[in-house]
Order: sequence, then structure tokens, then C-alpha cells
Amino acid sequence: QVQLVESGGGLVQPGGSLRLSCAASGSISTIGGMGWYRQAPGSQRELVARITVGGTTNYADSVRGRFTISRDNAKNTVYLQMNSLKPEDTAVYYCNADITVVKRYGNYWGQGTQVTVSS
Repeated sequence: QVQLVESGGGLVQPGGSLRLSCAASGSISTIGGMGWYRQAPGSQRELVARITVGGTTNYADSVRGRFTISRDNAKNTVYLQMNSLKPEDTAVYYCNADITVVKRYGNYWGQGTQVTVSS
């Protein structure tokens, strides 16, 4: 079994910062791409940022220049540093990863962590 556990969400004022973490655990052989998605009330889940094993990144236009995704392959962990937060960044943030377990590929999601940007 594989688990993705997010942490670091919370309430922050506009202009503030938060750092999300997501650690993968279980019978993992390899981890490929990892990423963060978000879903606001009444909206579809959308890509925030993704990072490859080699460190290549891509970002949604709405967060580029404010958010930074990174990963620690030794710890099976992906991070999202969020700066200059805006009220429209309020959403549940989900971690996602491509993981191989004993030659069996799967795409996994975390349980989500709430980020609220409000004064």
C-alpha cells in the first residue's frame, strides 16, 4: 500500500506565505512525477505545479513566480512554497504522484490540506 500525507496548510493573510509538504510512504519501488493540485468550492480540480524526477517543473499561469515546487527524492517528499498568497488561492490542495510498487504503476492522491487566504 502507498500513502501520500500532506501537511502545512492553514489560514494566512493576503501577502503571506505557507509551505506544504507531502511525504510518500509504503512499498515504493520508484516515484516518477509529483505534483500539487487544488480545488476551490464549486470548481474543478486544477494543476498548480508538477516536478519530474530530474527536477523539471511546470506551473499554472496563476501561480508562476509566486509558488515554487521542489522535491527530496531521498525522503520521497514534495514541497510547495507559496508566497504572496491571494484570496483566490484559497482551496484544498492535493498532492499527486506517479508511483511504482513492485513493477505495478499507479497514480496516487493525498487526502488534501486546506489553505485559506483571508484577512
